[in-house]
Amino acid sequence: MAYRSDPAFLVLHALRLKGVAPAAALARVSGMSVGEVERLLDELARAGQVEHREGRPAGWTLSAVGAGAHAGLVADELGASAARTAVEEAHRRFLELNPELLGACTAWQLRELEGGRVLNDHADPGYDRIVVERLVAVHDLVVPVLEALGQELGRFCLYAARLQEALDRVVAGEGEWFTRALVDSYHTVWFELHQDLLETLALERGAESVTV
Repeated sequence: MAYRSDPAFLVLHALRLKGVAPAAALARVSGMSVGEVERLLDELARAGQVEHREGRPAGWTLSAVGAGAHAGLVADELGASAARTAVEEAHRRFLELNPELLGACTAWQLRELEGGRVLNDHADPGYDRIVVERLVAVHDLVVPVLEALGQELGRFCLYAARLQEALDRVVAGEGEWFTRALVDSYHTVWFELHQDLLETLALERGAESVTV
């Protein structure tokens, strides 16, 4: 049976991945309702682990106390779940797929023409279709990886559904869901998955040979 994370930890973890975010965004990442997330944020704020930030971007963020607590909880969960081997294997497979995802994202944004690289104006549906097919191919390979990992550490199950939603929107013609940073685009969720694997294994992004 998959290990189930503590709800308060899921909120702290979502904030670690997002940096600054409103409750609705944290609900999407954690798989909980907005109301439940708001209740937990209130509790965590009283404990001094999170704080609300005004301005741009506005939202909740980890305090120094919360960041320290989160680091300990990640390590505790990995030990309690006995999922280290599964996470390490998923991380290895992720790094194998990462270059192709990066290549597809670059191809979506830029085109190689005789004069060099130019911005893709998406005026050529045939070209865009080929790039979307590359994204579909990556998706078909990463979903089994996430499903296997989710059987060990349940919070990773959420990524397959979030990636699927982004892919469905891209296939339906909503191109901003390929790489746009301000929505849960495919690249946005992929970036968070990468960061989640690193956080779980206490690895540094800069130490890897290929990064998002």
